[in-house]
Amino acid sequence: MREIIVLSGKGGAGKTSLTAAFAALAQKTVVCDLDVDAPDLHILLEPKDTVREDFFSGHEAQIDPNLCDNCGLCRELCRFDAIAEYSDASVVDPRRCEGCKLCVTMCPRQAIAFIPRRCGFWAEAGTRFGPMVHARLDPGGENSGRLVALLKQKARALAEREGCDTILCDGAPGIACPVISSLSGAHLAVLVTEPTPSGSHDLKRVASLCDHFRVPAAVIVNKADLNPEETAHIEAYCQEHGYTLLGRLPHDRSVTAAMVAKQTLPEHGGPLADDIARLWQAIASLAHAAGK
Repeated sequence: MREIIVLSGKGGAGKTSLTAAFAALAQKTVVCDLDVDAPDLHILLEPKDTVREDFFSGHEAQIDPNLCDNCGLCRELCRFDAIAEYSDASVVDPRRCEGCKLCVTMCPRQAIAFIPRRCGFWAEAGTRFGPMVHARLDPGGENSGRLVALLKQKARALAEREGCDTILCDGAPGIACPVISSLSGAHLAVLVTEPTPSGSHDLKRVASLCDHFRVPAAVIVNKADLNPEETAHIEAYCQEHGYTLLGRLPHDRSVTAAMVAKQTLPEHGGPLADDIARLWQAIASLAHAAGK
């Protein structure tokens, strides 16, 4: 089973648009959106959930009003100001509670429970291109790395059940915990960048991360014609460090038109769709070789 992850190092480089396009072209593939903090692949793929479950991580305090005598000790001790008095009763604000358990330990009436914290959800779904796994953390929800690992586990199990030989993942921007977790077990990282100073800088950061975890990396320069000098700099960097340069894509207004129509680029058609089809063939060949 081959696992391909599309990364960018930064937001706005075109990673998700390309992942959706590759999903439209791929055969026998499970699509997995690993950007759990701000997912948007579902906007284009319109998944219909078949399995949906809550994701729990960490704990939060919850006061039992039948046991609490409102002595105020918990409010006094909480350094996060997560406990307030309402109508002569102490109440925990779950948005402020950090799950430190001090109030649970110190409550003289043992009136505070320490319950699992719901942080979001994960789901298996069907799309017009095949099966998909996706998730979303609640605002401020913790442990994105663990949720990414769970999604990858579910995607592998789903691929085995459905007889799919490829998992195509849309990763999070940046190089933080979700991206590190995404790279675990991947056979190929496709790095989408743009010819700007920030695009070049963040490409180098995520490429270095791939090197650290020994995941082969291949690069696509998106909107390459906007800054030919920076594009040449990126291509020279790839050659110097041994990264496969998959190709360039021009700036094209059809990308916006396709998004407005909720279509992937292959569905929308046009010259850019042909370029993306050639890129996907190259990616599939690299992933097949890396997965041997």
